Amino acid sequence: MKTKKGFMLRNVAGKSIVVPIGQASVDFNGIINLNETGEFLWKELAKGCTYDELLKALLCEYDVSEDIARKDIDAFLETARNANVIDED
Repeated sequence: MKTKKGFMLRNVAGKSIVVPIGQASVDFNGIINLNETGEFLWKELAKGCTYDELLKALLCEYDVSEDIARKDIDAFLETARNANVIDED
């Protein structure tokens, strides 16, 4: 999995947001606000990773159970899929 080209993570007034650039700004209307965990997951996805790698990274970064981590990842990925901002090849 990887974030699609044309979407950049930016920090604006202390808030993490994903904004479309280039052609993506024509096709995608809006921005995506991320909390701290969402920002972490976005950065991992920007590098490209599998679900298991994403899970391992989240468990290493945060003191959270595997069950909670999976729920957080699943919710994040569902939102990202609905927004069409990740490639899953």
